Amino acid sequence: MRSILYLLAVILIIGWLLGVFVYSLKGLIHILLVLAIISILLGLIRRGVDN
Repeated sequence: MRSILYLLAVILIIGWLLGVFVYSLKGLIHILLVLAIISILLGLIRRGVDN
């Protein structure tokens, strides 16, 4: 499950970076960034709980 969260976070960050440079999806870009950060934080929290 952890690898899926990291994969999702990477995809969302790449989408956010592409959107920042292209300026085509103005509002959606920030939502992607927030979702990516939440995914990373959840992965870190769950990893800490598992260990």
